[in-house]
Amino acid sequence: MLLSIIHGLFKPKQDIGELAQMAKAGNEEVLNDLLFAHAPFMKKTASFVCKRTIDEHDEEFSVAMHGFHEAIQRYKASEKASFLTFTHLIIKRRLIDFIRNESARKERVYLIEPSNEESSNQHYIFDEQSIHTYSETQRAQARKEELFLYKQTLANFNLTFEELTKCSPKHEDSRKTAFYIAQIVAQSEELYSYLDNNKKLPIKQLESLVEVSRKTIERHRKYIIAVVILLNSDYTYLKDYVKGEII
Repeated sequence: MLLSIIHGLFKPKQDIGELAQMAKAGNEEVLNDLLFAHAPFMKKTASFVCKRTIDEHDEEFSVAMHGFHEAIQRYKASEKASFLTFTHLIIKRRLIDFIRNESARKERVYLIEPSNEESSNQHYIFDEQSIHTYSETQRAQARKEELFLYKQTLANFNLTFEELTKCSPKHEDSRKTAFYIAQIVAQSEELYSYLDNNKKLPIKQLESLVEVSRKTIERHRKYIIAVVILLNSDYTYLKDYVKGEII
């Protein structure tokens, strides 16, 4: 291992995408080297998502490492973004899922037992059907409120639901490409700030990040902006509709 590291100092640096492909093909030494070398990247990404310092002792770091390994297995040379951009998106998605699952687990209540010893054999049983009905009503109301707020936010960018219906990509490949670009903008503080302040896409900067023509970006401009707004929002229920698109 030491010899391979020393040798690596003097040979031309390989593209990380190529190394990822080697690791994906089963080269365990390259895989271990990638995981070791990018531990700081994983910590930085996890700290960014969790909004606190994360180190190797935290469970979130383990989630980030699994996300990095998943990115290696899923990455393709034809991806429109760099390997690290792709990896950043996957790690963030896995951490968000982890945080939500942990929160739900802690808040879930199956049974309440009274602390009084005399009534220790008594259990308070919830009417599950009533709880289910109440929860569904609450979710429907929450979705309605989120739709209203989303509509207002879109209006700030001179967008409407009617426009989005007409301009949304019709082909799956085009939709995925547009969605992928939207994720890149949403994940970049610089690109998102430009969009938020100027109410338009930073097309020039995007041209250098993705292998897509300016014409294609402009054609799907409205759709991309709408997705960016949704991804960087707190609209939990609306995001469920695009969960399958997010990597």
